[in-house]
Amino acid sequence: MRVLVTGASGLLGAVTAHAIASRGHEVVVFQRRASGLPYDEVRGDITDVEALTRAMVGVQAVVHLAAKVSITGAVAEFERVNIEGTKLAIQVAKAAGAERFVYVSSPSVAHSGAPIIGHGALPADPLAARGAYSRTKATAELLVLASENPDFAVVAIRPHLVWGPGDEQLIGRIVTRARAGRLFLIDHGVALIDTTYIDNAASALVAAVESATDPIVRGRALVVTNGEPRTVAELLTRITRAAGLSAPDRSVPFAAA
Repeated sequence: MRVLVTGASGLLGAVTAHAIASRGHEVVVFQRRASGLPYDEVRGDITDVEALTRAMVGVQAVVHLAAKVSITGAVAEFERVNIEGTKLAIQVAKAAGAERFVYVSSPSVAHSGAPIIGHGALPADPLAARGAYSRTKATAELLVLASENPDFAVVAIRPHLVWGPGDEQLIGRIVTRARAGRLFLIDHGVALIDTTYIDNAASALVAAVESATDPIVRGRALVVTNGEPRTVAELLTRITRAAGLSAPDRSVPFAAA
């Protein structure tokens, strides 16, 4: 298959592109800046229809990672990239004759603050999701799932807290806060949390591409983790000690966090 990976300049996008290529598929990458990856490349904004059209030529499958990922920023920009960009990617993929579309979502699209350990992929809920990122990703996931038809198989994959070599999001932020003395536990860090190692996340996306037409996964949203829930205290202790730093030993009540 010829597979397009959008957002390939990011950590997960790059690792996923390599994983897809290792399976013998032809890879095309699409992002705003040069990726440095050894694949056919088209650069452009995810809302640029002309650039997207060039990237989709001859493509049978799309892995859509391009997104605005942040806890801050203008709501309009989240909407432009995460909602309008996804909507355009679907439209162009269909027009190009692509048969499979894998959307990289987030467990936060169905998380309103209540514990979800032990649950499957609850429906995305833009009204209950917290923050502009989660709300717009939830809306985009619903758009993707609604675009399913007999000639266009879709799957939404929700990897939780992806980390690995080169990660500047989860691990980088934790280490930065620890070095600055600003890493605290909430309620002594007893809450359980699961994460997803980068290679596991990429493997899940490859599997989604290859099995998108299987009725077991077609048209569904699936949560991906390592399957190893740990307490927040254990997770932060492992990360900080690996970085040669002291584990956090100060706790604040949830109500004060």
